[in-house]
Amino acid sequence: MKRIKTFSTVIAIAFTAACSTVPLTGRRQFNVANSQEIQQQAVASYKEFLKDPKTKVVSSGTDAQRVKAVGTRIASAIEKYLRENGYANQYSFSWEFNLVQSTDINAWCMPGGKVAVYTGIMPVAKTDDGLATVMGHEIAHAIARHTEERYSQTMGAQALGGVVGAAAGSEAINQLYGLGGQLALLKYGRSQESEADRLGLIFMAMAGYNPNAAVSFWQRMASSKQGNGAPPEFLSTHPSDATRIADIQKRLPEALKYYKK
Repeated sequence: MKRIKTFSTVIAIAFTAACSTVPLTGRRQFNVANSQEIQQQAVASYKEFLKDPKTKVVSSGTDAQRVKAVGTRIASAIEKYLRENGYANQYSFSWEFNLVQSTDINAWCMPGGKVAVYTGIMPVAKTDDGLATVMGHEIAHAIARHTEERYSQTMGAQALGGVVGAAAGSEAINQLYGLGGQLALLKYGRSQESEADRLGLIFMAMAGYNPNAAVSFWQRMASSKQGNGAPPEFLSTHPSDATRIADIQKRLPEALKYYKK
């Protein structure tokens, strides 16, 4: 019993030492990951994805320009906030925004600011405000370091199971993002998705996009279906439609404090 208590104490101390704080939400998270290494691996995976013959990057046209313009505005607003609030030295992003030809209703952001938006989600986004909703949400995952958190949770579970190092370093990152450019994206938990919703609203508002538009965007997402009748992969681990929309409506007053047309 004494040994178990001692082990629990060590784990508790380690957890406390490894905690970091998510900007704006103030949530404490367990993070033992090396963010720099994860970002380096993410950059390599992103390059592989773009070079993969199966990946068709849309480099010209109105939609491609919109993705880059909206992404750049959000990134600039976030970096300004981080600088003004003492977080600048904790982040080193090299932003990149690409539109990818695919019928999938999807978008994602890797650590370090590597973003992909699929053409399948553009009709759902409709407006720049709608596009800012989805891009703000995905970028929020990176700012909140949800990938590092999930990695840390995996390592923590391995430690408790006595198999520390079973999937460490680049091997673990490859498991999260896939090999050879075939992204097997990490599934975030529902609490992380909810946090990304909250941050995403604030980020789009900081960038001058109307957060009220998020409600209609998620309503359109809720009604969208892929060819097999299943919800889009984008929504696979998200809160229920009704819960998400209700939560977003409750969070609008907070986001609107940051909104300047």
